[in-house]
Amino acid sequence: MSAGGTAWGAYKGITDALRRRITEGEYAAGSLLPSEAVLTSEFDVSRNTLRRALTDLESEGLVRALPGRGRVVTAQGEVAGEDVDPHLQYRRIAADLRERIESGELRPGELVPSEAALVAQYGVARGTARQALVELQGAGLIDAVHGKGRYVRTHKDQDV
Repeated sequence: MSAGGTAWGAYKGITDALRRRITEGEYAAGSLLPSEAVLTSEFDVSRNTLRRALTDLESEGLVRALPGRGRVVTAQGEVAGEDVDPHLQYRRIAADLRERIESGELRPGELVPSEAALVAQYGVARGTARQALVELQGAGLIDAVHGKGRYVRTHKDQDV
């Protein structure tokens, strides 16, 4: 790929090419993108360069990662504008868990869904799921027990 001779130019060129294929319908909504191995070969770049391009497409809401399967093209409107920003994704997860805790669905002392479970449920990166859990810990709603998981806090402070 001669999209600029540098990794920066290459990854931006790949992002543009894949975006164009998605918006023009070559990769239909709901279909899996070609594998990373196929795309690195096609564009003649390293896996890291390709992943930077794919991350851009994910942040734009054009594709999402399905752990263990690959990346799927999202349906138009499937990812609401607020969900495209990773900062808002973790807040949405944290808000959902907070609601489950406050409603009593998740009771004091009960195990909170793991990072892996949140990744599968919300279709987000592990870091995004972790950030949501850290926010709940900071709010005093859950506690982490090393090697065991995170649990709904049994004693809530008055100011939480």
